[in-house]
Amino acid sequence: MSDSTVRCWLVERTFDDRNLVTIVYATPDGSRYQQRERSSTSLQTGAAVTAATEIPDDELEPVADEETRERYATEAERTAEQYDPDDPI
Repeated sequence: MSDSTVRCWLVERTFDDRNLVTIVYATPDGSRYQQRERSSTSLQTGAAVTAATEIPDDELEPVADEETRERYATEAERTAEQYDPDDPI
């Protein structure tokens, strides 16, 4: 397990028909990401989804395609401009 962490920004949140919410945090350059699934109930009663979070370096996955990397980088920049890292969104 890595001791280093990377600040990642919320770039995507999707809802499915099973009452699950998929949350994606990505690095500022959009090259790596972490995807998490939470139930909509846990979003209301558990820890808040914040604009940014620190993710261990070894838990980040590479983004497979250039289009997604660009989209994640754009969204990370937008989120960083609009919110403080600890802001719930």
